[in-house]
Amino acid sequence: MPEYKAPLRDMRFLIDNVFDFHGHYAALGATDASPDMVSAILEEGAKFCENVLSPLNRSGDEEGCHFDNGVVTTPKGFKEAFAQYVEGGWHGVAADPAYGGQGLPQSLGLVLSEMIGSSNTSWGMYPGLTHGAMSAIQAHGTAEQKDTYLSKLTAGEWTGTMCLTEAHCGTDLGLIKTRAVPQADGSYAVTGSKIFISAGEHDLSANIIHLVLAKLPDAPAGTKGISLFIVPKFHADSGERNAVHCGSIEHKMGIKASATCVLNFDGAKGFLIGEANKGLNCMFTMMNHARLGTGMQGLCNGEASFQGAIKYANDRLQMRSLTGPKAPDKAADPIIVHADVRRMLLTMKAFNEGNRALTYFTAQLLDTAHLGDDAAQRQEAEDLLAFLTPICKAFMTDTGLEVTNLGMQIFGGHGYIREWGMEQLARDARIAPIYEGTNGIQALDLLGRKVLGSQGKLLRGFTKIVHKFCAANAEHPQLKGYVAQLNQLNQEWGELTTKVGMAAMKNPDEVGAAAVDYLMYSGYIILAYLWLRMAIAAQSHSDGEFAKAKLATCEFYFKRLLPRTITHRAAVEAGSDCLMSLPAEAFSLG
Repeated sequence: MPEYKAPLRDMRFLIDNVFDFHGHYAALGATDASPDMVSAILEEGAKFCENVLSPLNRSGDEEGCHFDNGVVTTPKGFKEAFAQYVEGGWHGVAADPAYGGQGLPQSLGLVLSEMIGSSNTSWGMYPGLTHGAMSAIQAHGTAEQKDTYLSKLTAGEWTGTMCLTEAHCGTDLGLIKTRAVPQADGSYAVTGSKIFISAGEHDLSANIIHLVLAKLPDAPAGTKGISLFIVPKFHADSGERNAVHCGSIEHKMGIKASATCVLNFDGAKGFLIGEANKGLNCMFTMMNHARLGTGMQGLCNGEASFQGAIKYANDRLQMRSLTGPKAPDKAADPIIVHADVRRMLLTMKAFNEGNRALTYFTAQLLDTAHLGDDAAQRQEAEDLLAFLTPICKAFMTDTGLEVTNLGMQIFGGHGYIREWGMEQLARDARIAPIYEGTNGIQALDLLGRKVLGSQGKLLRGFTKIVHKFCAANAEHPQLKGYVAQLNQLNQEWGELTTKVGMAAMKNPDEVGAAAVDYLMYSGYIILAYLWLRMAIAAQSHSDGEFAKAKLATCEFYFKRLLPRTITHRAAVEAGSDCLMSLPAEAFSLG
């Protein structure tokens, strides 16, 4: 199994040189997020992840979770690691001080989450789901609900879930059958079954707070009739067990140490959060948090895979370099000398470092949306977040899966063997493009709702940033060719969007046909912008070898990966006819 080491040098490069986190925090008045505090979080968080979580990654996968008559037990060491995490105060790093949190910016919480997910994706699911539940209660709960639940959730004494999916419906939540019947005391009796509930039952915390989508008896049909309810495993006042039980846990391809549960609610006592029939509004607070976290899982598994691959590529001897022996004192050269291995390693490096930059860029927007004093500034950040969230989720998980597959490939036959750990990373990464809304759904959200639904406003919010950057760096002595390439794609982006919008006015299927390629096309352009920002910052970096590596990877990205936009654009322009003309029954013909 690859031995995870937090990439602190690259993290600090982004924090200090590319995005100026310290100036960003000062502008927001986040005085507690001092350089010393940021450094301490990086150093101590790395120690916890490297020394506590990483050693449990393979053993957790091998053992998995145990289910016995409704009781779920996590793998050996998980409970002790969670206790250590809670004792260290990590769970409340970015939580509200009013409920025991440290009140640090969201971006620092995400930096910590990256290290946790890279060292042990399954373990990271437990606190990750809790943060989503906390965000929903913070945004939509009553004062009493906040006082009842947030302190315990912030402290890590209790954990949280979101319970959306049912066996007959996944994304189409308007079809849910779970019902909530009003009771005389103002509570609701919640009845129904939910599936695929991550961290729905476990032994890490004393209580689990479920946030459950259900319909009231008089609810309108479809998504307009969905409400959200807080349903605790144990009642907060009496400590008595509620009528919610785990029926089973799933046997999965990956993230085996994360309990994925079937939960049965049998008249369980619940409490409405937010307005009746407005549950989708509350749900998207959780979902957007989860989608950013899921997008980061692509980066996390990719980083762990790259660390394993680069070590193996330097150690493994195989054949001689085509340009002559590079290690003449050995029987063969290390495989890192071969061009195709370099192609795979550079692809992994370019996606990982580009996706990390996208994560940190988005994290700063979260800070501004939460802490900014200026209403217009907050709205601009929220608009950019709305645009970027589906791209973060889908692009980062698709490319993360590509990276973990390349990591296996570099190991050759050994990559397919369990003991090396590379195949686990690929298995763990495979779920990320599926859950929290499949990547096809993210693409529809981006193109249909965010871009076309805003008449292009949300797209223009980002393309203006790129346009200003290109104008400011048009004559950059070393990078102006790449700046011109980005500027051209930025203009083309708007033209392609207009073309899709015009076609969709005549045939709505054009949106569905174009969506995935449009999202990937968008992701490649966004990473090109971020790679140029990194390249410019690297030129003044004090570490010459680090700077050289950044510039070489930027060159690789522009020459080898950014041209993929050509294929995605062609697919978008191909339209829907070639997809929709074949009758459904014809698919089954030989």
